[in-house]
Amino acid sequence: MASEDSLSSNPLLQNFEFPPFDVVDAHHVRPGIRALLHQLESELEQLEKTVEPSWPKLVEPLEKIIDRLTVVWAMINHLKAVKDTPELRAAIEEVQPEKVKFQLRLGQSKPIYNAFKSIRESPDWDTLIEARQRLVEAQIKEAVLSGIALQDDKREEFNKIEQELEKLSHKFSENVLDATKKFEKLITDKKEIEGLPPSALGLFAQAAVSKGNENATADAGPWLITLDAPSYLPVMQHAKNRALREEVYRAYLSRASSGDLDNTAIIDQILKLRLEKAKLLGYSNYAEVSMATKMATVETADELLEKLRSASWAPAVQDIEDLKSFAKDQGAAEADSLTHWDITFWSERLRESKYDINEEELRPYFSLPKVMDGLFGLAKTLFGIDVAPADGVAPVWNSDVRFYCIKDSSGNPTAYFYFDPYSRPSEKRGGAWMDEVFSRSRVMAQKGSSVRLPVAQMVCNQTPPVGDKPSLMTFREVETVFHEFGHALQHMLTKEDEGLVAGIRNIEWDAVELPSQFMENWCYHRDTLMSIAKHYQTGESLPENVYKKLLAARTFRAGSLSLRQLKFATVDLELHTKYVPGGTESIYDVDQRVSMKTQVIPPLPEDRFLCSFSHIFAGGYAAGYYSYKWAEVLSADAFSAFEDAGLDDIKAVKETGQRFRNTILALGGGKAPLKVFVEFRGREPSPEPLLRHNGLLVASA
Repeated sequence: MASEDSLSSNPLLQNFEFPPFDVVDAHHVRPGIRALLHQLESELEQLEKTVEPSWPKLVEPLEKIIDRLTVVWAMINHLKAVKDTPELRAAIEEVQPEKVKFQLRLGQSKPIYNAFKSIRESPDWDTLIEARQRLVEAQIKEAVLSGIALQDDKREEFNKIEQELEKLSHKFSENVLDATKKFEKLITDKKEIEGLPPSALGLFAQAAVSKGNENATADAGPWLITLDAPSYLPVMQHAKNRALREEVYRAYLSRASSGDLDNTAIIDQILKLRLEKAKLLGYSNYAEVSMATKMATVETADELLEKLRSASWAPAVQDIEDLKSFAKDQGAAEADSLTHWDITFWSERLRESKYDINEEELRPYFSLPKVMDGLFGLAKTLFGIDVAPADGVAPVWNSDVRFYCIKDSSGNPTAYFYFDPYSRPSEKRGGAWMDEVFSRSRVMAQKGSSVRLPVAQMVCNQTPPVGDKPSLMTFREVETVFHEFGHALQHMLTKEDEGLVAGIRNIEWDAVELPSQFMENWCYHRDTLMSIAKHYQTGESLPENVYKKLLAARTFRAGSLSLRQLKFATVDLELHTKYVPGGTESIYDVDQRVSMKTQVIPPLPEDRFLCSFSHIFAGGYAAGYYSYKWAEVLSADAFSAFEDAGLDDIKAVKETGQRFRNTILALGGGKAPLKVFVEFRGREPSPEPLLRHNGLLVASA
């Protein structure tokens, strides 16, 4: 054990109002986590001795144990995601198995399980409020899925599998990160990067400076291209140099598929272990395990994917035809043989000619400060809340991070959140996400308050400010901020005081994207968009004709984009239902087979996209990627309630917004999502609004 005095000053073990993100360091992890686990271990033993089937003797002490571990572990995992160092990685990797071991021990505690079963079977069951019933049922289901009902030897095997899966998924994402970092292409001849916008050239020059070319400039180079999204996408969209596009595309598609960073064997092992785990639990495949805690079943998910696929196929075929004839008109040599590294480039050109929208020219209208003001203004209109800056109230991990307080209509704080907007490729993982720091909870309230307020964090990866220019965003980045804020709102505006089912906790995974995708719809709402789209230098609004084009462009290539998501979702379900690890068909064969029905241009034989498909091999989307589409149905339908009420009728919008807040945002995991949806919408969800928003209704009629 570490010495007592070093432990007493270890920031992970302090009682804190907000996590000490500014002082936690890699060397705190091993002693801190071990001491915490030691302490929780003895609290768990104590609980098992004294447990009774009642709230004070079971749920409250259990929540304290779960919460303590969740908060501290989330803190170091968060730092690994936004401020990665080899030391922090190594420290987390070392204590990870000990943490998993404790979680398994907790999840497989017979006394706790039996106490929950006693509550479930007691004559007073019907007197419990719904949120408490959901909590009890979730705990029982979770225990069963974590192997509680298994005989000792089987349980040991199960635990070994869990440990191994945890290790493999860590290794998977580290390989993706390292493989992404490994590719660097330094360009010195400006002809090679013709077509790339100034924002990309600035970024490439900045990258070159950070790698030792200290005199690099946007105009004169040299320019360094990497596989990070802010670098990869502009090359695919704008580089006239077809050979460069091909090289970068192939590098991107083969990430983590060779040498010591090869994820192929890791994927096979993950799928093999998931299947073994499913069999141990009495399911026939891993997708059934996944669906046990979701709204959908394997059948209903398949059915929805097929319904959307058949509506999207003909429009997607048409999309490719349109590209071919457009490229031909432009005199492109490759017009008749358009392939993967041409599609994005020519789509961008077609979009510019059709809608005359150039993503780059829109950037000056979307400066981060204005976008956030507009987003917060929308939240006030819809949900009656104020978002106030609270920088300095809580410690942060980087000077760019902002901190905000959410206040209700009487000015009382109801929640807080962190916002970390910019990309930092050397230490921060790509993508955008929202996570909880604290959940709302009665049990965890500090002395003198009745409830602990929820705290969230939102992380994005957009272009940092360059010089004295603010961060200028693409429209896609604007949508992303709205999306993540939707997640954060569901976490922060919950009215649920039972910590284990508050906010986004215990919400079925395929319903979790509802509020986030719902918020994205507002980016196309005229008043909302006009309130954020102001030129950062002149302050002038986005021209009306540009707004009309943005609206029209929304359904541009909708069939192709829909198919792309459906491919991911289908290959995921296929690998977790029919695929036999070690059988005649390889994972890549499965991918090729699914692609025949979901990709108009078949993938290259050497396509290794699966090796970087982190969502399903290192994220929570295994046999769950379909959830994006499932939730899109829910969110489009929820937004259609506002359309029905009349988007220009401010009174109706406010009333509908209040109803959305009181149902979808307030009830958390305390009520089944289908019931919550029906309570808001007055009926069960329909896929029609989604197809209509995407302009695919005609095709399927």
